[in-house]
Amino acid sequence: MPSSIEAGPVRQASSVHLAQVNVARLRAPLDSPTLADFVAALEPVNALADAAPGFVWRLADAGGDATSVPVLGDDMLLVNMSVWESLDVLRAYVYNGRHLEVMRRRREWFARMTEAYQALWWVPAGHVPTVAEAESRLRHLRAEGSTPHAFTFARPFGPDGMDWSPPEQETRSGHVPGRSPDR
Repeated sequence: MPSSIEAGPVRQASSVHLAQVNVARLRAPLDSPTLADFVAALEPVNALADAAPGFVWRLADAGGDATSVPVLGDDMLLVNMSVWESLDVLRAYVYNGRHLEVMRRRREWFARMTEAYQALWWVPAGHVPTVAEAESRLRHLRAEGSTPHAFTFARPFGPDGMDWSPPEQETRSGHVPGRSPDR
């Protein structure tokens, strides 16, 4: 149980911001040699997020990361939560630079998740989401798929609830690339 959760400063520029949560199942305890490179990357990657254009807030415990914050009642899950000014700035941070380098190594440190492990949702500017709120959004996404209440990068929704997904391009078999056949 964390001794405290620090809200940190919240930057505000527009009336809505994008919250995100992702969880990951550890392959080994945090203090194991298996996770040494991951643990070593936490502080520098968090510092990059803190300084990234469009960054608003991230969940942090007394140690400066969120590794001691419990999520979904599972001691082997880590949680990452943050708030950003827009979907574009979050996408730019996630899929570029040092964060992408670290993310490419995730299979070394984390087990493959069979359920949705990331959810995005819009919040009023200045709102700091709670872990309980993030768990609720993640559970909603797992049960309902992408909706304006909780969505993914692959099927985003705008603050107005409108689907921002690009038009789907079905193959001749009727399958949409990047989407499981059952959706």
